[in-house]
Amino acid sequence: MFQEIRQRRARGALSNAPGRFESDRVCVDDGWTPEALEHAVETTIREEHARSLITYNRSPDLPFDRSINPYRGCEHGCVYCFARPSHAYLGLSPGLDFETQLIARPNAAEILRKELSARSYKVATLAIGTNTDPYQPCERDYGIMRDCLAVLKDFNHPVAIVTKGALVERDIDVLAPMAEQGLLRVGVSLTTLDAELSRRMEPRAPSPRRRLAAVHRLTQAGIPVRIMAAPLVPGLTDPELEALLAAGAEAGADAASWIMLRLPREVSGLWQEWLAAHYPGRAAKVMARLREMHGGRDYDPRWGQRMRGEGEYADMIGRRFKLACKRLELNEKTAALRTDLFARPPQAGDQLALF
Repeated sequence: MFQEIRQRRARGALSNAPGRFESDRVCVDDGWTPEALEHAVETTIREEHARSLITYNRSPDLPFDRSINPYRGCEHGCVYCFARPSHAYLGLSPGLDFETQLIARPNAAEILRKELSARSYKVATLAIGTNTDPYQPCERDYGIMRDCLAVLKDFNHPVAIVTKGALVERDIDVLAPMAEQGLLRVGVSLTTLDAELSRRMEPRAPSPRRRLAAVHRLTQAGIPVRIMAAPLVPGLTDPELEALLAAGAEAGADAASWIMLRLPREVSGLWQEWLAAHYPGRAAKVMARLREMHGGRDYDPRWGQRMRGEGEYADMIGRRFKLACKRLELNEKTAALRTDLFARPPQAGDQLALF
């Protein structure tokens, strides 16, 4: 039974428990009542001098084997974000710290250029936004994502971007030429069309309407966009699946995908705390559906199961998705991005070619 906790203004998580690697946990009564803590929690940003940037994975259920993250933590504050547990590695809480204690990597573009220039580097599509959003609010000030895009453009390197941020429109001048060469796709995550629900779940992310406007602007500029019904929440947003896909198609998206709500590690407790506070009448149904798809557990991390679950309910969602995509002419699979154009640009100190 979760205690009643009031949500801090414009934040997703309701609590800030220590990370799982913190052995000492001390609770002190400081005399403040919950009402006294009702003020908005300020965002602080630290800078990190990155020594490496490209992260490689061997997950068989992911369509990419490498990614970069310009930022650690995400101010969008999506309570369901599966990346929250990564903040524990920094000695910070996956709760409020994840969305208020951010880390920017201002030398990311410099390190990326160095890594792509290595003679041992073998080109393949690079994913950005698969952990934390590269177009979260602090990107307006830092511009790290834009700097990284400039490097990728210089190398003719293929890139797949996932975002909720409308700030992606700022970079159309870089994205459109890359898309024209077959080097880029963008995925825009859309969880619900209900503005009130979105504000509760994703307090600092653009509204659903604003995200759809971004899809329209990108596609009008010739940039291919996938609409991502992700995450789909059983008993809360799943009735909207067809409407989400239809809205994306109307905005210009040419492809679609879906992912079921994932609750790894600390995310489960944060989600259930949020659910009990905002939708107590639906909490039991939502969790029952999730456990039904994960063998009785809140989450099944097995490859091939973690994204969508299994069983009758998961299969039903899959059938609905396929039928909607067929009707709306949305592709489930898209052509691979080009890798044959990759080339290391001339750099200071290079020997000139004789021919």
